[in-house]
Amino acid sequence: MAILSLQNVSKEYFTDGQSVRALQGVTLEVRAGEFVALVGRSGCGKSTLLNLAGAMDFPTMGTVLIGGIPTAGLDDTGQTKLRREKVGFVFQSFQLLHTLTVVENVELPLLLSGNPGARAEAVARLKWVELEGLDERMTHQLSGGQMQRVAIARALVHSPKLLLADEPTGNLDTATGTVILRLLKRLTREQQTATIMATHSLEAAEICDTLVRLRDGHIEEIVRR
Repeated sequence: MAILSLQNVSKEYFTDGQSVRALQGVTLEVRAGEFVALVGRSGCGKSTLLNLAGAMDFPTMGTVLIGGIPTAGLDDTGQTKLRREKVGFVFQSFQLLHTLTVVENVELPLLLSGNPGARAEAVARLKWVELEGLDERMTHQLSGGQMQRVAIARALVHSPKLLLADEPTGNLDTATGTVILRLLKRLTREQQTATIMATHSLEAAEICDTLVRLRDGHIEEIVRR
């Protein structure tokens, strides 16, 4: 079974009384251990697709399933539970809390869900992303690459089946970005996540197993390597 399944999905927004269709008839499946790149120009639908994939938004038509669960059929509590248990998010701007230490940032999702082993799991995830010994540092003391690795550790701390990365190398230099891409590839294999990365960079997309080209809300091409 696919970890993520979009079945004939369309998404329509209304702005100033005008209808804008951001996605049209998108069908896509992503399985465990598969690293997928979404590529295309700004406005092609990459961010909309990621939002739907993470149950941050819901389709106007069609069905989105995460682990076989249709996202649109859940109430607010169910949606929050689904995201906390099954989805990890990595953002271009890291979105770390600068008033917290590195380890406090990573353990926060587990604390919010009442997990008593939050600190030990956070430390283990920091070790996995090769930031052992930086637990008590403040985030402003880190480099951009280190901050993104903290963000990845935080995304993995609850062992999600689906990882969504929105331009994860956009704020990094080429060498640091390559390190982050290799880390995402490694976690996809070792953790057997279904990983989807939105990127403007065809060079970054080369590391992925599957390339999905979007244009004007449609899937133009799917290339599986």
